[in-house]
Amino acid sequence: MKEILINTKVLPGFMELLPAEQIIFDRMMAQIREVYELYGFTSIDTPVIERAEVLLAKAGGETEKQIYRFTKGENNLTLRFDLTVPLARYVSEHANELAFPFRCYHIGKVYRGESPQRGRFREFYQCDIDVVGDGVLNLMNDAEIPRVIYDVFRRLDFGAFVVRINNIKLITGLLVFLGAEKLAVEVMRAIDKIEKIGEQEARRSLIEIGVTNETITRIFEFLAIKGSPAEITNQLRGLNIANKVFQTGVSELEEVVRCLKILGMPQNFYDIDLSIARGLDYYTGTVYETTLTNHPEIGSICSGGRYDNLAEKYTDRKLPGVGISIGLTRLFFQLKDIGIVKAGPSTLTKVLIVPFINDPSVPLEIVTMS
Repeated sequence: MKEILINTKVLPGFMELLPAEQIIFDRMMAQIREVYELYGFTSIDTPVIERAEVLLAKAGGETEKQIYRFTKGENNLTLRFDLTVPLARYVSEHANELAFPFRCYHIGKVYRGESPQRGRFREFYQCDIDVVGDGVLNLMNDAEIPRVIYDVFRRLDFGAFVVRINNIKLITGLLVFLGAEKLAVEVMRAIDKIEKIGEQEARRSLIEIGVTNETITRIFEFLAIKGSPAEITNQLRGLNIANKVFQTGVSELEEVVRCLKILGMPQNFYDIDLSIARGLDYYTGTVYETTLTNHPEIGSICSGGRYDNLAEKYTDRKLPGVGISIGLTRLFFQLKDIGIVKAGPSTLTKVLIVPFINDPSVPLEIVTMS
């Protein structure tokens, strides 16, 4: 009886590349790493498996549903969902051994139990940079992050791009001013989806979670503010929102723009976009999303922000941070899909020596001489 062969097809949501594509993927990763190190970020590598209480401390809603969780003996374990929460655990654990501000990068695989679909993966590489302070963290770091993004994507050379910048304190303060602060997280999630679902669907979502029509009108008036960074901040101040958090957000946005100019960030590569809300709960200030100008259908190719309270579940020490993440696996797949990334040679070998004699010493001598 013939033995049934085992199915070797890769599981849905996992990417496996042939050599020609792997070479391009590895080259992209190397270019990202080179820029990170150029800015003085040091590599770290946290375990793929963490204790469940570590990752679930900051998880909730859809995030918690997507975490891979299992037990081994008496241990309740999870696969890391992203690299930021493990970073918070890492810095909390080693705070007395690190020099602050701690500047690090982390390139590694993360796991999310999402429904597999084209361009969405259950296992994928993220390429993160973060700056973590001890007690305080200067806003110059919030400005340096877009400058790093600029250098990364200039080197990768995928075409025109723009780093869109906002501050979570603006929408948070506005909602407090309008008496809707209890719905802040849900509102920001709805705003964060506007580009995908459209304004009408976003309005419908806000109504469903209990936001009043008057508040919805004020939210969309706020989101409609456009112009240069100076024009936008002037209009924000002109709203006369009597809320300290909102005013702090305006001041921080102005400071980040001022520092971007000092760092030499070309103005045509960044915008203030008040619709950038970053649905994840732990962002507290500056937030970023980067998009390719000629391929908006791809969505964000790099995102992140300021998280002042991320380590609060692990330590009493205040460890504010700011960082970004590039979802390299998803980015590679999408760029390949639209033809920006194309596979080249399937080997790194540049020269092949073919001997026509039985004596291997001659070709080996040629190889060693070259």
